[in-house]
Amino acid sequence: MRLWHKDLIDVLPKNQLVSQWRELLAIKGSIDKKGTPNHLLVNKVLDYSIDEFKFYTRIIHDEMLKRNYKPNELKYISILKWENNNFSNDISKVHSLSLENLYNSWHNKIYLRQCLYNLEEKATCGGIPMDEWNILLYKYGEDYKLWSGNYLL
Repeated sequence: MRLWHKDLIDVLPKNQLVSQWRELLAIKGSIDKKGTPNHLLVNKVLDYSIDEFKFYTRIIHDEMLKRNYKPNELKYISILKWENNNFSNDISKVHSLSLENLYNSWHNKIYLRQCLYNLEEKATCGGIPMDEWNILLYKYGEDYKLWSGNYLL
């Protein structure tokens, strides 16, 4: 399980975007059933408000629609209407929701780099077509080269 870095959503390869939708539904189901996602990479979601989870879900949903994929609208509405007290209710963490502010201390440059490394591994092992990996590199190429010394462009 993983919530891909917020800045990657518009360039995520098809399989990762569609899988992200399923992950969001699985996270919701796990929190409803057990009170936690119970997975190292996404437990942090509970450190933020439920509104951030809903906003992230909306971004994924909208990107899927933009690409003419068909997310289940009933499940989308169920997340938008979802109320759950397992999320942080710390008023100091509440801010205006925008992509820029979303999961601020989690979706930082370090996490972006980790996600790109993960996607690079998928690309070099054949799990992502190179043309889709090159779209990611087009957006992050110069920064990525500095981080990794990688020149796959």
